[in-house]
Amino acid sequence: MKIIFMGTAEFGLPSLERLLESSHTVQAVVTGPDRRKGRGLKVVHSPVKAFAEEKHIPILQPERLHNAEFVSTLKEYHPDLFVVVAFRILPREVFEIPVQGTINLHASLLPKYRGAAPIQWALIRGEKRTGVTTFFIDERIDTGNLILQKEMGIDENETAGQLHDKLALLGAEVLMETVELIGLGRAVRKPQDDGQATTAPKLKKEEGRIDWSKKAIDIKNHVRGMNPFPGAFTEWKGRIVKVHRTQLATESMERGVPGEVVRIDSRAGLIVSTGEGALSLAELQPEGKRRMSGLEFVRGYRVKEGDVFGSNRSLT
Repeated sequence: MKIIFMGTAEFGLPSLERLLESSHTVQAVVTGPDRRKGRGLKVVHSPVKAFAEEKHIPILQPERLHNAEFVSTLKEYHPDLFVVVAFRILPREVFEIPVQGTINLHASLLPKYRGAAPIQWALIRGEKRTGVTTFFIDERIDTGNLILQKEMGIDENETAGQLHDKLALLGAEVLMETVELIGLGRAVRKPQDDGQATTAPKLKKEEGRIDWSKKAIDIKNHVRGMNPFPGAFTEWKGRIVKVHRTQLATESMERGVPGEVVRIDSRAGLIVSTGEGALSLAELQPEGKRRMSGLEFVRGYRVKEGDVFGSNRSLT
């Protein structure tokens, strides 16, 4: 089949690579416009564009997907199928162009976790299993008819970054199986059960703030889901500190107020009380500094038992 791939983020790279290795033809790649980022406002390409340039694939970068010239260009390719992985919401005049339709690869077991951040929210909610889904796109977000799903377990200490990489590889397998089924005319179209739907909205930086009044397991899951972006954080004596990794503290100990340092030693590490239970802060990063272990933080910032993490300062 003749395929146009649409994507921006790294999550789509294994899928695009597998398509290029297949018997199908990738006619072009549609990705986001170049952006200026950082203090020097350096022009940055999307990961998909950088990969497409290496492979000498034609690249389209529309500012607006409704643009008549862009829609006309897509039609001139006479594509059989659009494949979408981590891209924008397509208007009807775009997703109806291919004769075989437009399919999307999503990093959850739909209808659970519809939205922009399914991997992060699965971890934040403490899910034990997740997976990937392929479906035919319609006008609503992540609601189209299902084609294939594949499930996988989540390790109790896995971060969003680690799970992202595993799901990207699993997704590439499922996507290729889906494309083959469509080519053979054997792809199913299973309606989603909207009654079972949950949402996974895009995360903002401020949502990374740790609420020490929550249960220890919930805070641990929050930290995992926020790693690497947007990052979980708290405050220490007027300074923002990112928390990259925690462990549940199993030792019995005197309970303190939420956020209070209740134990420091070479075996237990830096132990902080929560609304229920306690956490070992295994890896932290003060603003402007490198990552460090909990005990390195104790030595460098003279932490003592009875000190308290947390305040209302915003992360900017």
